Amino acid sequence: MIALSGLRFAYPGQDEILSGLDLKVAEGSLLVLVGANGTGKSTLLSLLAGLLTPTGGSLEAAGAVSPGQEADLRARCGLLLQDADLQILGATVGEDLRLGLDRRNPAAQDAARTMAQRLTLDALMDRPVQALSWGQKRRLCLAAVLLRAPRVLLFDEPMTGLDYPGIREMRALLKENKAAGLTQVVAAHDLEPLADICDALAVLHGGTVALHGPPEAVLSRMAGFDVRPPCSWRSSGTITPWEGDG
Repeated sequence: MIALSGLRFAYPGQDEILSGLDLKVAEGSLLVLVGANGTGKSTLLSLLAGLLTPTGGSLEAAGAVSPGQEADLRARCGLLLQDADLQILGATVGEDLRLGLDRRNPAAQDAARTMAQRLTLDALMDRPVQALSWGQKRRLCLAAVLLRAPRVLLFDEPMTGLDYPGIREMRALLKENKAAGLTQVVAAHDLEPLADICDALAVLHGGTVALHGPPEAVLSRMAGFDVRPPCSWRSSGTITPWEGDG
């Protein structure tokens, strides 16, 4: 589903932030990207979403290749930004969900209402977006992306700013998407609410993928990469279900 081959990227006038990434992500799996600030996690998501073009090497996601097919990537890969306010364009919840949909097409309008119900936004359709909580804004962004029926979902720090119920809700959505067969890549600093539900971890360091594999295999070698393992791993060397479930 996703394959990176010698992927390189540098912003104009700056040193390379990605300098030869090789990585594969299986279809329907959930990969968590971790690494210290500045290691290129958000940049990699933007490349996968077709918002940036590699300066070297190549990537393939959902059958689209970059360089060359960035428009196809944008159509097939949905990105949720860390700052929801940068992604919301409508004045109300309903207006934002319907942006880009054919207002004359009853099926499209029904799809928007169904998605609002799925993400518990149906009672908020007329609410101004500035009156939403941070968690509600995150759900609105996810609903808008899912309406495009992407084959790959990309999340940039989806737990940031969420309270305890919000984190539980986001975990439930990630698991629901996984059960539906969607391929997901999540960039995160905090592994605590993610380690037990992901299929693989990838540690970015020094412009490359320093570690990649099943969570247990990566966590056992993570010392020195400025990433904090989950508490259960530090205390007992195991990954236990997050305490928020149940």
